[in-house]
Amino acid sequence: MIESLIGLVSGIVTGTGMGGGTILILLLTLIIGTNQHEAQATNLIFFIPTSISAIIINLKQKIIDFKLSIIIIISGIIGATIGAITSSNLNVKILKKAFGVFLLLISIYETYQWYITYIKRKKEHNKY
Repeated sequence: MIESLIGLVSGIVTGTGMGGGTILILLLTLIIGTNQHEAQATNLIFFIPTSISAIIINLKQKIIDFKLSIIIIISGIIGATIGAITSSNLNVKILKKAFGVFLLLISIYETYQWYITYIKRKKEHNKY
């Protein structure tokens, strides 16, 4: 049951394009106790069908930039190969710490973006 809930939540976040894989890895390691290597590998398998369903919807809405997509797909394949080789050779503890640092950096960036938006809105509101 908990696995289905984790899949549903991660799928919803994936469908929005906001990093469902990150959520999936976090939930698999924290709630189920999956080790980092298995969680990240499971995420890659999870990503294929969930992305396909979101791609179909986005194709129907005609909101995909194909020129940009081709460039990032080619670069992404190269990066994914490098990442898979690197992560498979890393100790699980190091991999888990690297994932934690990644989450921390994303959190700092998002908090900073929120703050900048808040300040801009406050300045605009004070103009009137």
